Amino acid sequence: MTTTLPSSIPDSQLGLTHSEIQILRQHQQIALQNQAYAHSTSSRGRGHARTSASTSRAASAASSHNGRLLLDPGSLAVLGQHFERLMSAIQNRVDNLTAQTETSTLSQSSRAGNAMAAADAEIARFRGILRQIDELETEFDKVRHIRDIVKGFRARVEGLEKRFDARGSRR
Repeated sequence: MTTTLPSSIPDSQLGLTHSEIQILRQHQQIALQNQAYAHSTSSRGRGHARTSASTSRAASAASSHNGRLLLDPGSLAVLGQHFERLMSAIQNRVDNLTAQTETSTLSQSSRAGNAMAAADAEIARFRGILRQIDELETEFDKVRHIRDIVKGFRARVEGLEKRFDARGSRR
């Protein structure tokens, strides 16, 4: 009894880029090897040698036909399931990273909000200090003006005192 290889097509005819072809080849092998492993472990001791043998043949065929996409329904189903699991794993990772990004963004936003509140408080404190400085400068100007007036009166009083002393010593 001869076994026929599953029909296949050259993967270079699929319209894929070189890197996409490499990914397809890699994942086709992984999918078929995973299927072969799953069938061999699940059918041990249960009398499913025929299923295990056909799966092994499919995995062997896949590895010996590098550069070709296997077109039999079983291989395509396995490859499709593999890509579904892969896409699900990628989506889960994207969701996880999105959640981490949101958490980080909220944390940074909270810190930024706290920093802004602290900055606003410091600005208000600084404005209060400037207002007090302005008030002190105004008071300083008033005191200086009063000092100048007092100096003027003192000079007049000393002048009058000298005059009285001079008149008193003349008499």
